[in-house]
This record gives sequence, structure tokens and C-alpha cells, in this order.
Amino acid sequence: MTALLELDGLVKDFRIGPPLRKTTFHAVKGVSLRIEEGASYGLVGESGSGKTTVARMVAQLARPTSGTIRFDGRDVTGLRGRTLREFRRDVQMVFQDPYGALNPRMTVLELISEPWEIHGLHTRPDRRLRAGRLLDQVGLASSALERRPAEFSGGQRQRIMIARALALEPRLIVADEPVSALDVSVQAQVLNLMKDLQDELGLSYLFISHDLSVVEFLCDHIGVMLLGDLVEEGDRASIYRSPRTDYTKRLLDAVPPLPVAAAPEMDRA
Repeated sequence: MTALLELDGLVKDFRIGPPLRKTTFHAVKGVSLRIEEGASYGLVGESGSGKTTVARMVAQLARPTSGTIRFDGRDVTGLRGRTLREFRRDVQMVFQDPYGALNPRMTVLELISEPWEIHGLHTRPDRRLRAGRLLDQVGLASSALERRPAEFSGGQRQRIMIARALALEPRLIVADEPVSALDVSVQAQVLNLMKDLQDELGLSYLFISHDLSVVEFLCDHIGVMLLGDLVEEGDRASIYRSPRTDYTKRLLDAVPPLPVAAAPEMDRA
């Protein structure tokens, strides 16, 4: 079966240091993984492990030094121009910071409509209707369309970013630490929302996190990164019941379980 996303030997090096004494930093060292259609893959590791760099390469925000990215069987490594824009209709990213990732000068309607404007999709009245439906999908009222990000809580802003990511009807969402800036109870609400959207829309996720308790609820398959290497990989049960590396065991021991099942619904705005 062809994977929706397949990474083969992905490498990313950075040149760092003063101009005459630059050295090479190996941020990602030959990572290979695959995500099936409709599945969720959690990529976990501490800060500096390389997981966000992998996410940025998948979303075509950074170019790999070497290796291959395949999407739905097609080599998409290093796309440019029209083919890159077409790719981004299928792959969207949700960023970590719900406070800094939304333009404070734009209304919610403008934020959600911007991808449609870039891709030349839908009329202005149709965009308003579609944006209202997207807000409903993420648990916010359509009355929020004329408001600006500063008027919302962190959890509500993250819901707006998810609605924006859904605007182009992507097949894969790359979520880079999407709940790490939120309170624990709000984390649970956003994770429940993402799970519901996956069930409803058939989405696939590449979910980046430093917290194994967060990905336990959402992800079918988990990869653990350390210093640029994928040191352990397996299905959720094998990772949580019988981790093979001491590093994974330390990650599991470091955090309490997230109360996802008991999370209350967020008030609509």
C-alpha cells in the first residue's frame, strides 16, 4: 500500500558560527518514516531533537540537504512555483504559538479567507459562508468572524488556526507542538477537537510534541527523536508498554497523563 507521506533518509544540515569559522550542525540525520492515509504519526523528542525541522521540511518551509519526501507516491522534495502552491492545498501546518501565529490586524474572516485568496478560490460571499462553517466545525460561533485575535483566549486562537488550516481541505496536517502553549485542560479540548476532525474528515496528522502523554490520545504510530536521529519507532501500544530505549523511558516518566477523556467542552465565542 502506498503511504500518504513517506520520508526516506531525510537530512538537514545548517552552517553555523562566525563567517570565517563556520561549522556544520547536523539537525536531522537520515530520518525515514511513513504515514498512511487517515493515520496520525506522533514525532516526539526534547527541544533540539530535530522534530520541528522534520515538520518544516515536510511542509516545504525548509529544504532538505539530502533525502526524499514523497506524498501520495510522488516525489515532492524541493518543489517550487505552481507545483509548490498545489502541494500546499494538500498539506497545511498548524503552528505552536496561538498568540504569535495570527496577524493581529486581521479579522478572523480575513485570516480564514486568506488561503482562498492566494489560491483564487470562491467568491467573497461564498468565503464568508465557508468561513462560518469552518468556525462551527472547530467549536466557535460565526459571530467571531468580525473579531480580531486579541479578543480570544489561547485555546480559541488555536481553534482559529485549525479552521484556517482546514480551509483548503488538506489531506495532511502538520501540527508543530499545537497545544504546548495551552493550559492542560485546554490542551485536552484541542486534542479532542483534532481527533473529532480526523474522524469526520479523514485527515492524516504529523503531530510534533515533546510530550509523550499528549500524543498517546491522538497518534496511532510514534517516532522518538534524539539529537537528529529517529532512535525508536512503533505503534502506540508498543511504545507505551515496552519502550526499547532508556531515552523513551525517560520521556514517558517525565510527564503525568493528560486528562483527555474528562475534558470539558470549550465555551463557544
